[in-house]
Amino acid sequence: MASSSANALFSSSLAPSIPESPLFSISNSSVSLNLLPTLHSSSFISSSRCNFIPIRSVLKTVETLELHTSDLADPTFPNTRSTILVAEKLGEAGLKLLRSFGDVDCAYDLSPEQLCAKISSCDALIVRSGTTVNRQVFEAAKGRLKVVGRAGVGIDNVDLQAATEFGCLVVNAPTANTIAAAEHGIALLTAMARNVAQADASMKAGKWERNKYVGVSLVGKTLAVMGFGKVGSEVARRAKGLGMQVIAHDPYAPVDRARAIGVELVSFNQAISTADFISLHMPLTPTTSKIFNDDTFALMKKGARLINVARGGVIDEDALVRALDSGVVAQAALDVFAEEPPPKDSKLVQHKNVTVTPHLGASTKEAQEGVAIEIAEAVVGALNGELSATAVNAPMVAPEVLSELAPYVVLAEKLGRLAVQLVAGGSGIKSIRVVYRTGRTPDDLDTRLLRAMITKGIIEPISDNHINLVNADFTAKQKGLRISEERVEVNAPPEFPVDTIQILISNVESKFASAVSENGEVAIEGKVKYGVPHLTRVASFNVDVSLEGKLILCRQVDQPGMIGRVGSILGENNVNVNFMSVGRMTRKKRAIMAIGVDEEPNKESLRKIGEVPAVEEFVFLNL
Repeated sequence: MASSSANALFSSSLAPSIPESPLFSISNSSVSLNLLPTLHSSSFISSSRCNFIPIRSVLKTVETLELHTSDLADPTFPNTRSTILVAEKLGEAGLKLLRSFGDVDCAYDLSPEQLCAKISSCDALIVRSGTTVNRQVFEAAKGRLKVVGRAGVGIDNVDLQAATEFGCLVVNAPTANTIAAAEHGIALLTAMARNVAQADASMKAGKWERNKYVGVSLVGKTLAVMGFGKVGSEVARRAKGLGMQVIAHDPYAPVDRARAIGVELVSFNQAISTADFISLHMPLTPTTSKIFNDDTFALMKKGARLINVARGGVIDEDALVRALDSGVVAQAALDVFAEEPPPKDSKLVQHKNVTVTPHLGASTKEAQEGVAIEIAEAVVGALNGELSATAVNAPMVAPEVLSELAPYVVLAEKLGRLAVQLVAGGSGIKSIRVVYRTGRTPDDLDTRLLRAMITKGIIEPISDNHINLVNADFTAKQKGLRISEERVEVNAPPEFPVDTIQILISNVESKFASAVSENGEVAIEGKVKYGVPHLTRVASFNVDVSLEGKLILCRQVDQPGMIGRVGSILGENNVNVNFMSVGRMTRKKRAIMAIGVDEEPNKESLRKIGEVPAVEEFVFLNL
């Protein structure tokens, strides 16, 4: 059965300095491609709200942005200053940079109606988290709005699909508040350990309760850092300085990088079951939503203490209250909540063993100035026709290339999503090899879009990053991933750009041993059949399954009746099977059965499948 650590794949930002050597390489004995992509005039965009933007919408984006960038590049175009609307408070250093480039209108606390009334005269809009930039805003802009800048990391308040359709670039500022967030995490850690907030309230109420607020020491205690990215690693450094033993869980963090600062990388279950303090630094994604729930708290050491300066939604708040009441969790220190601000009568906020702050992680003067500068630079660059590495949507691929590669783009992303789900956490993904088998010559196959979508498929399901052709290389570098590409010429019809795509991940453990090749790599392969992406090979096993919906892979002893037995278990639990396929190496030996299902099987169904004597292992995958 799949390891429970699969539910805890977190993103991380790795090496503090980016290697000078190219991240991606094309090798076929004679061809090498430059790392930096050549800018083209259209796009393929994918966001968290929709897997794929229709080609018609993409082309509309292309025409709009092409006009904008050509106007900026044309020396005969009138030298007018851009109008930049700043809808929420921004640091003075950022405002100064914006004013040097264009006319800045600082208009705070606008109602939705007021924002829509102003936006048609603006070329750029800068917001924080308090302003919703929805489809109505883009419609009201009437095509003039070129860029939306989010002064911070999250972009939940910006409608990315609408932005793309209206040809508007969206950029954010993901790095400037790292130190501030880490420092606040340590502040909550120490304040919680010594009951600072409770003792302060007691004294201000005229009491002197020395015996009531006896704390716990940090020296020698174990801190588990859940998500070893920029903030998590900085928290670890500071905790080491306090004399704590630090462990971490993050499948993308290289072991050597963690070891360099004295941190041991462990599995999700090991981290939460052995730690005295647990500090959360993962993004909020469908995978991590409410990952800290009743089941998770039950695995913790009794009396563990929890700190969260990441995203409120990673915690099931009702479950946390129950854990606090039972003493499983002794204390919690929270800066973020599922709903912000939380209800005034929130049992969690009012709990006597909880220390709370109103989302102050980035609230230092230095961090605010840093965010202001970072977002101002990104917005000015966009207005100059440049494409920022912090862009979360962007146009780059020619329409004719997009049209031809459309089904292969779907295949690439699906294979990436499947591959990462086959990797067990703990060791860290470092090296990914992509092999394209094609009947075309190297000059007649542009794989940049396919590579970007493979990167998207691998990273986006377990990250809050929005991956596209612009930021795929940058994001992969930040994750410490080295992705190489190989092109193998085969006897295939040249009218089809790609025959098969193979993804190989080395130096990792797999939740499904049958996916590991003889070379020790997690290996899968797929192709487009009748316009639909198919999985055609898992390591040494040939299969033939459509890559859509949900999938169960079973390794079994090849014998009669297996399809019926597993199908009956699923049917008894109201799980509809939409296809089954069996691939085997040798008759009556071992085989892989691939089962497509419409619904996610419950734990009981999966348990029963695992108890079938001939089933040696299985894994559930959500595509």
